[in-house]
Amino acid sequence: MFQNTQVAQHDTPAAPRQATAETVRRKTIAPAVDIYEDAQAVTLFADLPGVPREKLDIRVHDGHLTIEAVPAEVTPSNVRVSYAEERVPFFARRFVVSDDFDTSRIEANLKDGVLKLTIPRREAAKPRQIQVNIG
Repeated sequence: MFQNTQVAQHDTPAAPRQATAETVRRKTIAPAVDIYEDAQAVTLFADLPGVPREKLDIRVHDGHLTIEAVPAEVTPSNVRVSYAEERVPFFARRFVVSDDFDTSRIEANLKDGVLKLTIPRREAAKPRQIQVNIG
């Protein structure tokens, strides 16, 4: 699937930016990601169940793409939680992005718990056909 690109070369859970008491107690989960590549772009589909747009953070810095997200806590309005065994997880995933891709033009879409990121190739990195002259 990835012959010459580095999009998935280094794929590790990202550490939370600030270690607060709340984030230390959270369970960090690397969400499942499907990656598709063609001559125009690379597309990532990340499973982020229960994550609202407001709690999704996508960053690109120094050739790294980082996805961090927190699902919404679902507690009925008439219930007050005194003690909970299960904590809301913290989703985190990090990728190295090759220079072949234009990270300034990333498109992101979140629908039904699936994040779709499309990273287009730079024009210079797209395949092109070379015309052969005779004579």
